Amino acid sequence: MTGVNKNILYITYFVSIIILGSIGFYIIGGDDWSWLDSIYMTIITLFFVGFSEVHPLSDVGRIWAIIVIVFGVAGIGMLFSSMRDIIIYFNTYRRIIMMNKIKNLTNHFIICGYGRMGAVIANELNDQNQSFIIIEKNEEKVEYIRESGMYCIHGDATLDDTLKSASVIDAKGIAVALNTDQDNLFVTMTIRTLNSKAFLLSRCANDQNKSKLLRSGANKVINPYITGGHRMAEMLLRPEITDSVSVSTPDDQNLDLNIDEISVNKIPTFIGKTIKETRIRELYDLMIVCIIKNGNNKLINPQSDHIIEEKDTILVIGDKEKLDKFARKQTSK
Repeated sequence: MTGVNKNILYITYFVSIIILGSIGFYIIGGDDWSWLDSIYMTIITLFFVGFSEVHPLSDVGRIWAIIVIVFGVAGIGMLFSSMRDIIIYFNTYRRIIMMNKIKNLTNHFIICGYGRMGAVIANELNDQNQSFIIIEKNEEKVEYIRESGMYCIHGDATLDDTLKSASVIDAKGIAVALNTDQDNLFVTMTIRTLNSKAFLLSRCANDQNKSKLLRSGANKVINPYITGGHRMAEMLLRPEITDSVSVSTPDDQNLDLNIDEISVNKIPTFIGKTIKETRIRELYDLMIVCIIKNGNNKLINPQSDHIIEEKDTILVIGDKEKLDKFARKQTSK
């Protein structure tokens, strides 16, 4: 007998006990008992609620109550067993559906590790409606993540199979935020062998390991004690930005200004154009306030007819949301 058929049988048995018990009390009770009284009496008898009898029971009524209890105990045991199996089946089915959706994901993000920093990155990506997968080996955290409606794979990110199950080959951005630099180094090397194009951001607690992570394939390395999870999420979403600074404004001015440092080779549509031809002000309400040439020569407040070159770095100031919109537009091209 299959598990599904067994559960149907258990539920049918329990329902039958309720029906037969109610019919028995209705017949034994005579004219004083309604159908509602009979059903109510059966329920409180089965579940040992301890409420007083609806109507005084005769000896025959007490014998019938004993019969209902004896057969009902078995029925309740079967019901709980059936409910447990149904919950297990439902959770298994939900995981299968989730894994099928994960297999079909492309151009998504992956977060390795759901610690303090990983959680901040996940919340940031979720707030911006980005497709992402979390890899976490702590079972309690996995359940919490899934209950929060986020995709999560229960596994060890240091294993190739776990990374492959997260469709690492098709990911566009990956944040490695495990607890130790050793694990982050190993995972970074593994990811880079599986996906050579994704933007790879790695956590590094010891600055001495930063160069090792960069040599292993990380595009950027972040010290969690210096840079927070929000900044790490921003870098993951906007890899073309070399650096970013928030600009404080008076409380009575509802402005959220940032200055982003962007390498022009990341926005090829700007190469060879004048600042005016980029239409960055008309289209995005942003302003190029500085152009850095050859890594150190700075041209402050450049003229609109200045031609932007591939090796330039531009400093763009504007509202954070508009900078985000500009970044999304450029990366989608």
